[in-house]
Amino acid sequence: MSVTYTVTLTDAQDKAFRHIALDPQFWLENVFIGRAKTAVEDIAKAEIDRKIEAGEPITGSKEDLVLAADIKSVEQMNAEDLAARQAESAARQQNSVSA
Repeated sequence: MSVTYTVTLTDAQDKAFRHIALDPQFWLENVFIGRAKTAVEDIAKAEIDRKIEAGEPITGSKEDLVLAADIKSVEQMNAEDLAARQAESAARQQNSVSA
């Protein structure tokens, strides 16, 4: 499976971007791919470390390890953080009403 992302720039943004980059498409692809590659490396290393600690076999490629890893997206982590902060706030309000 692969995913395609599309970025839309205004004419001014495109002109400005072309002032700093010879080929904006190439630049964006390299930024995305480079950052994703770093994340794959980090997640695979963490998964390998976890498997060693748990005495589990390490099989497959780095991409296989990432796909099988029990990790959350930033969106999921943010939603959980927001829910926790809302619960804490509600508890503080309940405590202040009770006091």
